[in-house]
Amino acid sequence: MNDIRRSVLWVIFGFSMILLWDKWQVHNGNRALFFPAPAPTAPAASAGARPASADAAHVPAPAAGASPDAVPGQPAVSGQPAAVPVARERVQVQTDLYRLTFDSQGGSLTHAELLEHADMADKTRRFLLLDESAQRVYVAQTGLIGGSFPTHKTPMTALPGPRELAEGANELAIRFESPSQGGLKLVKTWTLRRGSYAIAVRHEVVNTGSATVSPQLYLQLVRDGNKPPGESSFYSTFTGPAVYTDAKKYQKIEFKDIENDKVDIPKEAPDGYVAMVQHYFATAWLLADGVQRQPFTRKVDTNLYSVGMLTPLGSIAPGASRTLDARLFAGPQVETMLETLSPGLELVKDYGWLTILAKPLYWLLEQLHKLLRNWGWSIVGLVLLLKIAFYWLNAKAYASMAKMKAINPKIMEMRERLKDKPQQMQQEMMRIYREEKVNPMGGCFPIVIQIPVFIALYWVLLSSVEMRNAPWIGWIHDLSTPDPLFILPLLMTASSLLQTALNPAPPDPMQAKMMWFMPLIFSVMFFFFPAGLVLYWLTNNILSIAQQWIINTRMGVPPQFNLPKFR
Repeated sequence: MNDIRRSVLWVIFGFSMILLWDKWQVHNGNRALFFPAPAPTAPAASAGARPASADAAHVPAPAAGASPDAVPGQPAVSGQPAAVPVARERVQVQTDLYRLTFDSQGGSLTHAELLEHADMADKTRRFLLLDESAQRVYVAQTGLIGGSFPTHKTPMTALPGPRELAEGANELAIRFESPSQGGLKLVKTWTLRRGSYAIAVRHEVVNTGSATVSPQLYLQLVRDGNKPPGESSFYSTFTGPAVYTDAKKYQKIEFKDIENDKVDIPKEAPDGYVAMVQHYFATAWLLADGVQRQPFTRKVDTNLYSVGMLTPLGSIAPGASRTLDARLFAGPQVETMLETLSPGLELVKDYGWLTILAKPLYWLLEQLHKLLRNWGWSIVGLVLLLKIAFYWLNAKAYASMAKMKAINPKIMEMRERLKDKPQQMQQEMMRIYREEKVNPMGGCFPIVIQIPVFIALYWVLLSSVEMRNAPWIGWIHDLSTPDPLFILPLLMTASSLLQTALNPAPPDPMQAKMMWFMPLIFSVMFFFFPAGLVLYWLTNNILSIAQQWIINTRMGVPPQFNLPKFR
């Protein structure tokens, strides 16, 4: 039974290693071992070329639920009047949180630097979330459909006004006005507020024609299908669109599903949002609850995808106007902040199926940070609290292991004596277990129960933007990147080997060797893991060793180091 228990654990461990290797392959551009799919094609834009999303894609009047972007290169809508020539302008603005660039073509947001977040590759630069260049496309666009109305490709005029948030001011407004097209004029006002990553966007639609019209407003996020620059290829995080509605909740959408037309999202909803998600950061278009909307996704061009929503503006009589307010969130995935902006928005920080466990763990981690003022010590404190919470479960596991260790000499002697009689050996082993009142699985079940909690904690630490550029002590200046001196991974390796030495040696010589090789193999991964994750595992190992040592001593089984025998 002891061999069976170890075999089950090795199967679980081995399968986990295979899955980790599979993710490594995918994120390095190789085909997956399971259900391989072709990788998205890289953008073909040359240096200095304008991306297709900005200039090429035509905007027709789609049917309900369709995307406002059609296949690039399609001819313009028949009968659309030529726009009044307006000089194209890049409008740069700055607040306490942002350095933004707007394009007067469509009044779109094409560049967003987050001033409170450094770039991972070059700490002297700020993190670039939105961008429109030859290397990257990630922009926020809005416009009108239902006729030859102003779109995100219509030349607009940037109205005069301040371009920097003044000292003591709380708001900065950037206003764009389109010429009249199809009998409609669109006035778009972006309002940035001090201390907020939610940008208010007001759309004022004025009917300048002689007929009643019924336009629809679209809000969309367009980006390429590439992995964000600088993201580690060792651990898997989701990059792509997401749609949330009360009916279907949070839905992540793979770029390949958009390409293969396998997206199943609600055609219409009175609530929810659309978003583009990546590790630590997200963008999302938000509308007030009760405003009818039609979510959509679409492949715009080669390796270029959009997610957005349409909302009807109703009938607008000649001379009348209609106003619709939206918000664009563009910032870090700070869970407590996201919860205040829109129902379900905190789900862009994705914990997967362990959300029910991860959310309270994050809350506890945040409370510890308020007390300790250091994320590294908060991780140590959280693992300590979890160890206290699971003390009795761990005590049962280590007590069972201590009993197994105490009878191990008797088992080894019996196996040697009956090595040519396997059936009698098994019967004798079960007799020894009964007489000594030892349950071979007793050390396994308490540990298995805790596995989901510690996996949830792993995802909390991996997905929390608070770890990004957060120092701990001395040489650890960023808990979200690997230890630059490899001290934590080396200590982690040493602690894993010490745990192995303290455990009973398996009777089978091959298993005994594997018990030493596997921690070494597993520890290699920790040299690539973020320092915060390694700190969490190291703390857990140290506390486990201490508890095991105390329990063994109390049970009269002095700790012994079972060193490997590779002869």
